[in-house]
Amino acid sequence: MSLKQSTIGHLTALLARCPELEYLRDDIHWAAEHICGSYIGGGKVLVCGNGGSAADSDHIVGELMKGFVLKRELLPEDIEKIQNTDADDWQTIANRLQRGVPAIALTQHPALSSAIANDTDASMIYAQQVYVLGQPADVLIGISTSGNAANVINALKVAKAFGIVTIGFTGSRVGRMDDFCDVMIKAPVAETFRVQEYHLPIYHVLCLMIEEELFG
Repeated sequence: MSLKQSTIGHLTALLARCPELEYLRDDIHWAAEHICGSYIGGGKVLVCGNGGSAADSDHIVGELMKGFVLKRELLPEDIEKIQNTDADDWQTIANRLQRGVPAIALTQHPALSSAIANDTDASMIYAQQVYVLGQPADVLIGISTSGNAANVINALKVAKAFGIVTIGFTGSRVGRMDDFCDVMIKAPVAETFRVQEYHLPIYHVLCLMIEEELFG
């Protein structure tokens, strides 16, 4: 799909602020296109990572599932469905709901994750979820600052096996996850905390682009 100029404008603004990320222009553009295409095709976004990258996974889902900088008001047909419930407060509910991109942080299921770690293997906690939840229209975002997190890589392998688009967030080093991602978004540094510092503005602009394209 072709992105709107207003969508691309968010990327241009980021690269003006952070010119050292110019080399990522095509990769970020590609990721935005495919996530928007997934949504239009009835898909969802799955996100996983460990430690700080688990927090980033949650953060990404938070920006996708509700308004980020736009309110994302409901479609008239959805408002009508809420009105038809005959609830006294239907208008309040309709006014407070926002459209969003279906997204799941695979980090948020402690009972399931601990059961998989105990019964199977801790390196399978995300792969198991991708296998059960994933569909070919979906996108998986795997975040690993080293590029070598075993549980993220296993999730990417399963996603590839079942035709799910895979996007990797990592640092400047070559990692094992490189072989299992359709596109790699690599921060220009290698130290973990510095990689994370770059990941934030990159996934923020990605979320801004998705929001503008779908709801702007």
